[in-house]
Amino acid sequence: MALNTTASFPVTEGTQVAEPRRAIQTLASQLAFSDERTGRAALIVSELATNLAKHAKQGEILLRPLQSPHGRLQGIEVVALDKGPGIPDEARSRRDGFSTSGTLGHGLGAIERQADSIDIYSQPTGTIIAARIWRERALADEAGGTRLEVGAVQVSKTGESVCGDICGWRMRPGRLAIFVADGLGHGVPAFEAASAGLAVFGTSHESNPSRLIEDVHGALRPTRGAAVATAAIDLERGTVAYAGLGNIAGAILLAAGGRHSMVSHNGTAGHAAGRIQEFNYPMPSGAILVMCSDGLLSQWDLTAYHGIRTRSASIIAAALYRDYSRRRDDATVVVVKDRPAFTEKL
Repeated sequence: MALNTTASFPVTEGTQVAEPRRAIQTLASQLAFSDERTGRAALIVSELATNLAKHAKQGEILLRPLQSPHGRLQGIEVVALDKGPGIPDEARSRRDGFSTSGTLGHGLGAIERQADSIDIYSQPTGTIIAARIWRERALADEAGGTRLEVGAVQVSKTGESVCGDICGWRMRPGRLAIFVADGLGHGVPAFEAASAGLAVFGTSHESNPSRLIEDVHGALRPTRGAAVATAAIDLERGTVAYAGLGNIAGAILLAAGGRHSMVSHNGTAGHAAGRIQEFNYPMPSGAILVMCSDGLLSQWDLTAYHGIRTRSASIIAAALYRDYSRRRDDATVVVVKDRPAFTEKL
C-alpha cells in the first residue's frame, strides 16, 4: 500500500486556515468518513491551523491518509509544524481556558476531544503536534495493536502538484517490508517511474531485498529511472536486510547510541545497475530505522532533539522534514520504531 503524497499547507496568517480545512474534508469524503467523523477532522485542522496563525513562526500543516493493519487507507493524520516559540507548559495548554495570547485557549483541549490520538513534541525552537482520526474508533484500537509503527512525510518540490518520490510498506506478524523510490527529476515522469517501482514492491514484497531491487530495475527500463531502496525487518531475529540503488539514505539508530548507516550501491534503477547487493544489520528492540530521499540534507541528526525517541514515528519524521528538508526538491522521510505511548483517547 502506498503512503500517498502528503499534502503540505503553509500557515502564517488566519486567511490560510480555510485551505487545509477544505482539503481534509475532501480526503475524509474519499475515505468514506461519516459526516460526524468528517466534522471532527475539519475541527482538528481548524484548531491546529488557527494556533499556527496566532502563535507560530513558519507554520505548516501536513495531511496524509493512514493505512490500517489490513492494508487499506482508513484514517487521516494531521501534523502541525512550527519553528517557535514552543509550548511553555504543555499540561496547562491542554486544559480549556488556558492561553498564552489572551485568546480563549480551547485549541488543544478541543483537538484531544475530537482526535483518536494525539502526540505533542515541543522545544523552545518549535512544536510538532500529530493528531490522528480514523473512519471508525475501532480502527484506532486495531492500529495501535502492532509492535512496530511507521511514520512518514512525503512532500513535493515547491511548485509541483505531483511528488516524484513514493514509499510503501507491508506488515505481517514478525516482518515489516519498506520501499522508497525517488524518480529522476520532478513532476509526472518522476512519479510514474517511482510508481512503477512501487507496483513491483506490491506484488513481490516477500522477496529478499536484493531480488526485489533486481525486479524493480527490470521493470523501470521504459521509464526515466529512479533511486530505490528496500528494507525487510525480521522481528524475531532483530535484523534488517537492505538493498538499494542510488541516493536513498538509510540508517539504524540504536537505543544505546550509535548508528548503522545502510549501504546503497551507485546506480539508477531502470538504467544503470553495476551491482545489486544485500546487506544485513542488527536492529534490536528500541532501535529506530530511518529511510529518506535526497530531498533531506545528509547531515540530519536526532541527538539534538531531547526526548524525541520516546515520541511517535510520525513526530520524528516530521522533525527531520521540518529541519533538514532542502525545500527545493521532493522530500520523503520514513521512520520505523517500536510503538510508544501514543496518547490514546479513552
